[in-house]
Amino acid sequence: MTNPKSLISLSNPWHLLATGFGSGLSPVVPGTMGTLASVPFYLLLVQLPLWLYVAVVIVASIVGIRICQITSDDMKVHDHGSIVWDEFAGFWITMLVVPLFNLPVFDWKWILTGFVLFRFFDMVKPWPIGWLDKRVHGGLGIMIDDLVAGVMSAVSLGLVGYWSGWI
Repeated sequence: MTNPKSLISLSNPWHLLATGFGSGLSPVVPGTMGTLASVPFYLLLVQLPLWLYVAVVIVASIVGIRICQITSDDMKVHDHGSIVWDEFAGFWITMLVVPLFNLPVFDWKWILTGFVLFRFFDMVKPWPIGWLDKRVHGGLGIMIDDLVAGVMSAVSLGLVGYWSGWI
């Protein structure tokens, strides 16, 4: 049986993006490595005006359906762990709390807490995330559970910030 990772070519732009610029090819916790790789891009995105940040995240999410579908088809496996574009988009959604509330962009507590919350929701998959993960297939299925995890993480991040007195 062919290893699905052997079907990935980082010279293919779809594969490059789907694997989070190669971060998803990590032999250990590829989803976590993909989320970690999305942090520098978040730090660039958050410099944009809020409306443009939101627009970029929406476009990344919509195009992500195609990115993930093509790469999944090429790998001949649905939602292989090395496909982490969904983690990129999900983390960026989580971190929308920062520009939305005009919080300090480079404050490590927001980034770390957002990272931990997103990884929690992405790994544990509470309802409706787990339900979506099992029932929606293709590129949309790969993306949707992480997008919902991002929304749930963003709400949680806002609540943590409020309850802890950070906001």
